[in-house]
Amino acid sequence: MSLSIERKENLLVLSSRLGVKFADLSLLDTALTHTSYANEVKNGVIHNERLEFLGDAVLELACSTYLFNKFPQMPEGEMTKARASVVCETTLADLSARLGVGKYLLLGKGERMTGGNKRPSILADAFESVIGAIYLDQGWQTARMYILDKLDSALIAVEQGYNLKDYKTILQEVVQSHGACIEYKLIDETGPDHAKCFRFAAVVSGKQKGFGIGSSKKEAEQHAAMEALKEYGIL
Repeated sequence: MSLSIERKENLLVLSSRLGVKFADLSLLDTALTHTSYANEVKNGVIHNERLEFLGDAVLELACSTYLFNKFPQMPEGEMTKARASVVCETTLADLSARLGVGKYLLLGKGERMTGGNKRPSILADAFESVIGAIYLDQGWQTARMYILDKLDSALIAVEQGYNLKDYKTILQEVVQSHGACIEYKLIDETGPDHAKCFRFAAVVSGKQKGFGIGSSKKEAEQHAAMEALKEYGIL
């Protein structure tokens, strides 16, 4: 199917936000097409699951290669844990949200009405799909450099040994060293009971230092703590 003028304009705005000039915008369009939309509209619309599969593999290869070269003494088991921490749903969903991907997702009516464009699992899958689209459109080297750039903070966390630690515990230690106190505040929750999306703020001595989203309160708090640690220059 050909893209409408409005859709092309929207995709160009997003590609600018992503920092990638696509030769084939239809790849980006497919990366943003959720199965719920394709099943609802039918008419030959292609959903993003195949691109997600490809993007996941490209992400893993890029991170695996980086870890293999950066840490020549790191055992296979630790590399596996480190890679998992870098490409986890929370990190990918956060990247997706910050890049504004949710705004351009094509979702079925049900998913749209229940806040699917903010759901961590959908945002993370969409980011993987976008990576798949970048790989097909721009090639391995561009995709690899893009991944390393966007996952820079997570990779630095691995280098500093934070990836295997509890972000809330680390933040607690940092905050206490500054003589401050911390609490986690629920900002909002969306979605049906079986697919909730929580948004929390890490509040340090009354000031909001980081926000996090997650499919559970615990996950959202961890994510908020991670963002707050970036404010302190720890990650």
